[in-house]
Amino acid sequence: MEAVLESAGIQRTVRRAGLPAVDAIPCPPAAPSIDDVLKLLACVPLARDGAGMIDQIRGLEDLKSLAGTRQADATVAFDLQQRGEQAAAGVPAEERGAGVAAQIALARRESPARGSRLLGLAKTLTGMPHTVAAFRSGLLNEWRVTLVVKETICLSPGDRAGVDEELAADMGALDGMGDRAIIAAVRAAAYRRDPASVAKRTARAVGERCVSLRAAPDTMTYLTALLPVAQGVAAYASLARDADSARSAGDERSRGQVMADILVERVTGTPGGISGVEIQLVMTDRALLQADAEPARLPGYGTVPAAVARELALTGTADNDLTLWVRRLYTAPATGELVALDSKARFFPAGLKRFLQIRDETCRTPYCDAPIRHNDHITAWHDGGPTTAGNGQGLCETCNHTKETAGWTAKQIPGRRHTVATATPTGHTYHSTAPPLPGTRTSHLRKPSAATQVRSGAP
Repeated sequence: MEAVLESAGIQRTVRRAGLPAVDAIPCPPAAPSIDDVLKLLACVPLARDGAGMIDQIRGLEDLKSLAGTRQADATVAFDLQQRGEQAAAGVPAEERGAGVAAQIALARRESPARGSRLLGLAKTLTGMPHTVAAFRSGLLNEWRVTLVVKETICLSPGDRAGVDEELAADMGALDGMGDRAIIAAVRAAAYRRDPASVAKRTARAVGERCVSLRAAPDTMTYLTALLPVAQGVAAYASLARDADSARSAGDERSRGQVMADILVERVTGTPGGISGVEIQLVMTDRALLQADAEPARLPGYGTVPAAVARELALTGTADNDLTLWVRRLYTAPATGELVALDSKARFFPAGLKRFLQIRDETCRTPYCDAPIRHNDHITAWHDGGPTTAGNGQGLCETCNHTKETAGWTAKQIPGRRHTVATATPTGHTYHSTAPPLPGTRTSHLRKPSAATQVRSGAP
């Protein structure tokens, strides 16, 4: 702790935040805990003038960077400790480290995928002392440190260390640069070190081409295609050319609107884009038939206004005659919990799978927004767990595999809505509750937070 307090970055941070000088702080007999530091920070009064407020903002930013480096140190140490425990338990070398990133993600209130990246970032930084020093002192924040690591990850540890020394971020080489400038500088240094590795990375990126969909405001979506540069430019040029031709012929739509409509028509083969695709819209009968304002839920997208839901359900699109299927989903009074279904099968049948996907919407692991890929027994089937909606949960593939790692357990918690408690090997327990369905009034249900962390044995 003394070595940390003697750091120049800490002294500057403490001074800017309005705390007394480091050498004026009486050190307790034992090293202070994180709780002690948080309480001390909470006692710092806001500055009274504009210049002082800006100094505090800058100082608190430095504190965040210092906390990030300490968090990275703890992350690497935790990974080593868990691997050691797994080795002592006889876990094969190739399986050690399983579940570590997931525990880090839960502790940081991040998704499992994000936890894996944060673990990789922390481990990579152990070989980049100049970048770590710049991070600790506040010259670089966590996002820009991530950019540096991302652009050097294809290099060998030795070449990565060489780039780190060449850039010498702790000496201010990257200070004042924006994200693009930092990416360009690091990328150039990496190419000078090992052009072959950079070229291989570029070639390998072609294999990562994909199409993704995410929600946008106002019931819109972002349909994104990650393509090789030649294909991406060609596709865009074709859409732009045809849109310009339509506009020249008198089409009153904007250029962007025409390009979007042409894209949908070409992909689906149907004007308007909707043809034979089942859209699972979840809404109340009041919203459907009585013009109630209760929002609906569209799996894969999220919440949509009642008026938009009625238009989808009752009218479809102007250019298509669609067959409308109304699937009735019954809920328990006052709780909003879907009525359970039962099955004696080892695997969840198709109807029960759909039931779980509609109830859970996304992966039930706290902070994970990934689509549901696996329908999992909370209490394992081979341990007597029934194949029921109550004993089922929707998980992504990664979280389902993590749950099977030694030391992880899950159980259903009785409550007004479906709740699962997941315990990790370190003795921490996290709760997740199924999202409320349309029409559910949650103010009187005292719904727990999406995830709560409890240490076993704590009062």
